[in-house]
Amino acid sequence: MILAGTACAEAPSAPDGMEGGLTAALDGGQYGKATGGGQYGLVLSETEVLDGRFSMSAIQTNPDGSTAKGNFHHVLDFRGQDIDIKGRVTCLTIDAENGRAWIGGVITQNNSEAEPWASRDINQPGRDVWFRVLDAGQGGDVHGRTTFLGFEGGAGIITSAEYCDEAIWADDNARTWAVSGNVQVHP
Repeated sequence: MILAGTACAEAPSAPDGMEGGLTAALDGGQYGKATGGGQYGLVLSETEVLDGRFSMSAIQTNPDGSTAKGNFHHVLDFRGQDIDIKGRVTCLTIDAENGRAWIGGVITQNNSEAEPWASRDINQPGRDVWFRVLDAGQGGDVHGRTTFLGFEGGAGIITSAEYCDEAIWADDNARTWAVSGNVQVHP
């Protein structure tokens, strides 16, 4: 199976409301954060890799991560049509020792062309959505990792809060994809 990432169009711009940087997003205490973005190749099969790109900025607003601020944007080229989802962060769980973060939120915009993502109820604004990232360090051939988005009901998870609470990470970074870009996770 192919596990290497592939290049694609430029990464989405900074998430809405985050153009002023992280400090512009803070209204009080900061307990942990996950930031970054880039490009990745989501492997469907040995012969099919979908080009993806994302940007994110998530900041915990309490020590347990059950509330958080920020935004994210994921775009995946699905056989010539984009799956394009923007969201607002509502929870963030951080495993600083392993460089892992689980980001949950609510869809704010669905600009998808691809079906069924463009029309399913679970993919529409106001619905819960989530993903996870890995900060593998900096420099050289080191690559962070990301997943694509999970939606309500995926793997039996219904809410973003449940996703952040469960903090499930598959062995060997399964179902995550190498990022050409930068992913940072800080306690």
